[in-house]
Amino acid sequence: MLNNHDQLWSRCLSVIKDNISEASYNTWFAPIVALKYENSIFVLQVPSQFFVEYIEEKYIDLLRMTLYREVGVGTRLEYRVLIDKSSGKGTQIPSVGEQQTKPKNVANNPSYINPYHKPQLPEIDPQLNPAYNFNNLIEGNSNKLARTAGISIGNEPGKNIFNPLFVYGQSGVGKTHLANSIGVMTKQLHPEKRVLYVSANTFQIQYTDAVRSNTVNDFLNFYQTIDVLIVDDIQEFAGKTGTQNTFFHIFNHLHQTGKQLVLTSDRSPIVMVGLEQRLLTRFKWGLSAEIEKPDFDLRKSILQSKIYHDGLEISEEVVDFIAEHVVDNVRDLEGVLVSLMAHSTLANMPIDVVLAEKVISRIVNITRKVNTVEKIRDVVCEYFSLSIDAISTKSRKREVVQARQIAMFLSKQLTKSSLSSIGNTIGQRDHATVLHACKIVNDLMDCDKNFRSSVREIEEKLKR
Repeated sequence: MLNNHDQLWSRCLSVIKDNISEASYNTWFAPIVALKYENSIFVLQVPSQFFVEYIEEKYIDLLRMTLYREVGVGTRLEYRVLIDKSSGKGTQIPSVGEQQTKPKNVANNPSYINPYHKPQLPEIDPQLNPAYNFNNLIEGNSNKLARTAGISIGNEPGKNIFNPLFVYGQSGVGKTHLANSIGVMTKQLHPEKRVLYVSANTFQIQYTDAVRSNTVNDFLNFYQTIDVLIVDDIQEFAGKTGTQNTFFHIFNHLHQTGKQLVLTSDRSPIVMVGLEQRLLTRFKWGLSAEIEKPDFDLRKSILQSKIYHDGLEISEEVVDFIAEHVVDNVRDLEGVLVSLMAHSTLANMPIDVVLAEKVISRIVNITRKVNTVEKIRDVVCEYFSLSIDAISTKSRKREVVQARQIAMFLSKQLTKSSLSSIGNTIGQRDHATVLHACKIVNDLMDCDKNFRSSVREIEEKLKR
């Protein structure tokens, strides 16, 4: 059965939960325990004095308003900071608001020092793009390592082995998206952290301006206050000795004080030129993670996610066609969708394969894939884990016969080869055997769902 103070605090938590983010609630209010409510004083036990300082700075108005509403106007707030868990010893501290109501001779005494007062750094704009977040950063084989490390950093910036995180890959594969996602997640879970995203070019311009105005020390001091520093396209520091020297000192200070660094580049540290060796060595202290070109499955997942969020209706056939032909980077995939939508809306055209081909041909060269009987035979053998020799024998094993028949069926469907040529290439059979194989495969596809699925999977492989 809940005590009176537990019931009151539970009601307060319900109000607070409705007014702040879930992450903030779980971090700053879920650990609090209501100890007692006597003589209009509500005592809350908190894990540390830092909790007291943070709540007094960020949430005291919400907390006091909630207490007045759920407990009673005039309710005074005190914290009990647990010092020794084993003995239960703690120290009780009144809220700053309660301290300010003390007699004037105490509050106005120059020797009185408010224990919660500490110099506060001004808020900064983190320069993040909230549209780039982990919710829409689709995971695939090409980015799994970098994405997983990024989420770890967002949860505990500076307190992990991925410091610095050095992400590299070709243009358009998602490095900037990942870098922003780390910053966005950090600000959501740790709003008190000073997070800054900056491109290497912007950093260079800021440094040059600082040199001209003789404010390099101010420039250094500012960057040394950052908790999570994200620098995009760090390869642009190449050849800029002054910028590299300054960044070296910033890097050292942040790393030594447990701050987080995230760097992106279009190439691995081991092949970077024009950067000082002492910087390149530090880039390799943490984790170097490559983001590769997205594979077919990831390209398709990215397209489907974008289509869903934009409220579009595009057939799977068109999605597959785009994913098959736009292979280099994510930006091109998004560009194709934008162009398709524009063409469809402005020209009142349906979004079909014909329109997709027209749009894609302006971005990439579309090379028609030509299937041969030999290629189809090889793909079928690979799918069923058979050797080419096995499919060419007279073996009557079920898996060998089935693979041979599927190869003949697909060769008839996808090539212009004659039945005799197909039969001769696949097991030295005649045209009658090929016709019989096609009939068997058609019949099985009509009645066997798993068989039909296998044939369709092989067809998809042949399209790639």
